[in-house]
Amino acid sequence: MKQLLTFAACLFAFCIYSQNDRIDDLTVQLAYQEADSTKIDLALELINELYAIGEFQKAQKYVNQTAKLSEKLNDTKGLAESTYFRALIYAQNNDYYNAIDNYEKSRRYYLQVSDTLGVAKVSNSIGLIEIKRGNYALGLKNSLSAIDIFEKQGLYKELSSAYDNLAEAYFMTNQIDKAIDFNFKALDTRKRISDRKGIVASTTNIADLYSLRKEHRKAIEYYEDVLEMLNPETDKELRGEILPKLGREFLEFKEYDKASEYLVQGLKYNRKQNNQDGILRSLNAIGSLNLQQKKVRLAEIQLNEAYSIAQKIDDKDALLENYKLHIVLDSTRGYFQNAFFWQNKYYDLKEDLAKEKQPIFPTEVDPLDLNESYTIEEQIENFDPNQKKENWRSNPLIFYCAIAACAILLTLLLLNFLKTKRYRETLKKQREKLSQELIRNEAILEQTHHLEEVNQVKDKLFSIVSHDLKDSISSIKAFLDLLKEDSISKEEFRALIPELSENANNASSLLFNLLNWSKSQMQNLEPNPELFNIQDVFHTKMALVEQKVEDKRIVLIDESQRDFVYADRSMVEIVIQNLITNAVKFSRTGDVITVSNQDVNGKALICIEDTGVGISRENIDKLFNANKNFTTVGTKNEKGTGLGLTIAKDLVELNEGRIWVESTVNVGSKFFIELPKSAPQA
Repeated sequence: MKQLLTFAACLFAFCIYSQNDRIDDLTVQLAYQEADSTKIDLALELINELYAIGEFQKAQKYVNQTAKLSEKLNDTKGLAESTYFRALIYAQNNDYYNAIDNYEKSRRYYLQVSDTLGVAKVSNSIGLIEIKRGNYALGLKNSLSAIDIFEKQGLYKELSSAYDNLAEAYFMTNQIDKAIDFNFKALDTRKRISDRKGIVASTTNIADLYSLRKEHRKAIEYYEDVLEMLNPETDKELRGEILPKLGREFLEFKEYDKASEYLVQGLKYNRKQNNQDGILRSLNAIGSLNLQQKKVRLAEIQLNEAYSIAQKIDDKDALLENYKLHIVLDSTRGYFQNAFFWQNKYYDLKEDLAKEKQPIFPTEVDPLDLNESYTIEEQIENFDPNQKKENWRSNPLIFYCAIAACAILLTLLLLNFLKTKRYRETLKKQREKLSQELIRNEAILEQTHHLEEVNQVKDKLFSIVSHDLKDSISSIKAFLDLLKEDSISKEEFRALIPELSENANNASSLLFNLLNWSKSQMQNLEPNPELFNIQDVFHTKMALVEQKVEDKRIVLIDESQRDFVYADRSMVEIVIQNLITNAVKFSRTGDVITVSNQDVNGKALICIEDTGVGISRENIDKLFNANKNFTTVGTKNEKGTGLGLTIAKDLVELNEGRIWVESTVNVGSKFFIELPKSAPQA
């Protein structure tokens, strides 16, 4: 092994020496070469060598000299190449404005000489920059136009770069299937040219995307492929990243032995490398593993260490996951006050992250759907070298005429303003005086009506809360009294544990929801609308019923899609949790629950459907009745959480939405919620 490493080091040193020797040779040749096209070719070759080893400052110097010589000799190809290298250097320095400007100039030069490959290179580079800047449609458009040329000429290195650009753009626009397809294309292309580093990167991307799509078996397959390809000596950081990811995938299937093997290995490896990010993610995952195995004390130690590291390195995504695990930890131990503390921190951080990461709406871009022809061949065919953009700075007469027109217009506006100012002020005073009493009366009536509605909602809320809390806590107290007085046997004790657990879960769920809602709403019950992704709410609330779904062997299908709703998030979360909990409550063993959402006439239509026991016609009429506290027992004698459908109806209507139900006895029920997707126009 040592001999192999020594050989590799020598080979690397030799390559560096050979490259430096080549640069020196080109520099000498360039110094003695006459100012002709051969000198331009030599200079471009030298620039390419300097760029390849990261000598951007030296390369920039030769780029400027080559551009001047090319302009002097009227060598358009030389101008195109030198301008392209200048753009590449600007891009390396993250100066995207100047990079784009020089790419556009370079593309124009390439079009003049009908160089399809040059235009393709420029288009692909522009695509990469636009994708980095978040202009995904434009980035896709440029990269797609370059792919055909790269494929025809067999330029696999450039082709793999273009595929990467497209995969990144499709991922950022939430088109995961297309992102996976183009990562596979990049992988196949890199295999052709034996690009090991690129193969590892593409395989890792594929595994990450499968994990995101919850196809965990496929994710495991590709993460394992990455591990086999990694060099323990040179790929230490990536190995430390993959091991915890692989462990988390096995954790999804509750294969605790496999998960433990990779997670512990990943933790040891990252500690050895002092990789704080890897240690943090390993500790979070191992903490989750120990929580699932009821090793609460060990999980607490690991999650506390992860919390400390996350704060130190300011990794907000990992910190958010740590908060979520702390909620589970303290809820498991019965420390509900601590769980509420972690939950507050979780939602505060989640809100901050949502503001930092502005929502990216899906953008479908297909080469066949582009409004304008954008193939390289058509660009060259339609290019007019004599066409010049009109610019007001090139024609002073236009500029002076515009100034004169603006002066005349301003004078007329000023005269009109002075003439009508007094009249408008008088009219304004008269209108204010006439409407003052009407406005005051309307405001008083509106406020009175609003206070009546608020009091009704509060009365209903506290009535339901006090009733359900009293039932749950009374049941728990009665059980504890029996236990205290030794009035029950061990067999009776075991038989009553599930009922006690159900009552405790009911009270906990009630307080949990009440805290969420009352945190910002209890003072005035005014909605605080914001734009948020409804799919995130589905995933959060579905996770809360995973254990119940598993216990009843219910099939939970997630057909939700990324879409944005404009409403009070806390209120919507309470409604969604209530509907999902009800669906589980009234489903039998083997029944199916489906959650979905779609855009209907510019509004978000949410549907929670189950194949449970259904609701009779007479009971449907009672569900949303504000004057009746209607409730029934679930398929396993479950009791409600206390936040009934009357409260859900009020919360939906406070957010300018509506809620209704369609149900057939012994067939199932569909609850629909319609909410706005944007703020109402003034």
